[in-house]
Amino acid sequence: MKFKASIDIMPHTELLDPQGKAVNNSLHKIGQTGIEKVRIGKRIELHIEAKDATEAEKLVKESCETLLVNKIMEQYQYNISAIEG
Repeated sequence: MKFKASIDIMPHTELLDPQGKAVNNSLHKIGQTGIEKVRIGKRIELHIEAKDATEAEKLVKESCETLLVNKIMEQYQYNISAIEG
């Protein structure tokens, strides 16, 4: 079976986000004063070949825990869906 995993990675909420702060300041400079607390993260999509959803989830978790996410500074969540073909 084929699956698609979408992984959203964000800095831990208690950590400073310099990119988010810079974007927030720039938005205020162009008049977007109603926007507050910008946080910048990343999204990763994986296409997976696995025998079932459980195996696909295992592959996603292992990939996140060993390579994709810096667990000291980042948190993540993911969504896995079956795809045709």
